[in-house]
Amino acid sequence: MNSLKQAVRTYTSRHANSRGMALTPVPGLRMMCLEAPTGDLHTVYKPLVCLVLQGAKHVIVGREERVLSAGESAMVSADMPVVGRIVQASRSAPYLAIAVELDMAILRELTAHLGSPRPRRPSEMPTLFAVDTEAALLDCASRLMQLLDRPEAVPLLSPGIMRELHYWLLSGPHSTVLQTLADPDSHAGRLAAAIAILRAEYRSRVPVERLAAEAGMSLTSFHKHFKHMTSLTPGQYQKRLRLVEARRLMLDEGFSASNAAFEVGYESVSQFTREYGRLFQAPPKRDAMRLQGKSSILVEEVAKTKHSMSRPLPASVANQA
Repeated sequence: MNSLKQAVRTYTSRHANSRGMALTPVPGLRMMCLEAPTGDLHTVYKPLVCLVLQGAKHVIVGREERVLSAGESAMVSADMPVVGRIVQASRSAPYLAIAVELDMAILRELTAHLGSPRPRRPSEMPTLFAVDTEAALLDCASRLMQLLDRPEAVPLLSPGIMRELHYWLLSGPHSTVLQTLADPDSHAGRLAAAIAILRAEYRSRVPVERLAAEAGMSLTSFHKHFKHMTSLTPGQYQKRLRLVEARRLMLDEGFSASNAAFEVGYESVSQFTREYGRLFQAPPKRDAMRLQGKSSILVEEVAKTKHSMSRPLPASVANQA
């Protein structure tokens, strides 16, 4: 575990964005390192498993919420808007986590070999749950992390490790929900097809009739099951996608508020400003300046820490290492 935590700290120190998130060349693998508690972090997750290695994070997914602590693996079983807040982190013991997006093709293939579960009704389908992390998952995560130092090995070895990771998930306490998610005839599987359209075309107006048809449901049934699973209407879901992406564009790519608004599909900057303020509790420009200010302070603190670590240790301290 310690070597895995050190690998995450090393990689994120070089590649993380202003919110501590680092993507990787391994498809579906990302990680997070934050050295202090945070305010609300908004995102839209695809189905994934998150291994919390250190610290703690309060997470709200739809109508469900809980605190995820070190040693737990959390599962988000649908494409869901998520509000997270780091509640336990420090410079000496930062919040560390690894996330792996689930591959529906792998899940469906493995499910066919393992057998079909008892069909679940929508009310039985949890969207967030956590259990103690199993050693097999940590082993897969460690081997995926090792590939980051051998990029030429990623396309050769990562598919097999990902397949193994999905097998252990399907063999563990998450299995029934994952098999239901992988079933294309389940409500979750059918809604996933509609959500894929919203994700791909969130900048455009997507008729709800098209989404319902893709899910193979009547309009009434589609609205009911969509709201039950995501806690949002299709229109609210698309709005969330737009606002989260606009915030990312401002923070990570330097877009102005108006340019970000138009980039994600808004036709009115004033409407964008109103809806952004409702979600993030501040107008776009002020929110971006506040977060950029925090990230600048964090960068300075990390630089000071690295500088102090580069100085020789006193003999009395060095002997304790």
